[in-house]
Amino acid sequence: MTEKLIVKDEVRINAASSKVWEVLVNPKYVAQWDELPENYPSENMGKGSKVVWDLPNGGQSITTIIKAEEMKELQIALYVSNWEVKPNEGDVAYRYQLEDLNGSTLLKMEIGDFSLLKNGQNYYDASVEFASEAKNVIKELAENLSRLNWQ
Repeated sequence: MTEKLIVKDEVRINAASSKVWEVLVNPKYVAQWDELPENYPSENMGKGSKVVWDLPNGGQSITTIIKAEEMKELQIALYVSNWEVKPNEGDVAYRYQLEDLNGSTLLKMEIGDFSLLKNGQNYYDASVEFASEAKNVIKELAENLSRLNWQ
């Protein structure tokens, strides 16, 4: 049995979980910590929302929100059309869990399982970098949103 390749990271954010949730589902904020195609709709994302990228090799990379439990958990399935192995929806996913800590929020991130893919280690390595950068931007955006509401 191959060892699972799941990136795990977390950050404590000095903002209510409602602010963190806003940063996770509002495309205006998502575009600052993750890539979105030009002309992506401005409505908040929810279950079933998709982001589709056309890849240079003719394939597509598609992320689909498969779970959106407001202010608790967001799961986004990742699928790339030219992967040799076709994992089940959600087997390779981004998971964001929010834990309320009396006014601040613990954001836990899990990305993977990349052991299911042929070049899984490459995806894993890229996701370690993505998680460490994204969590800091999410933290900053949510804390700024919090401050704006207090002024």
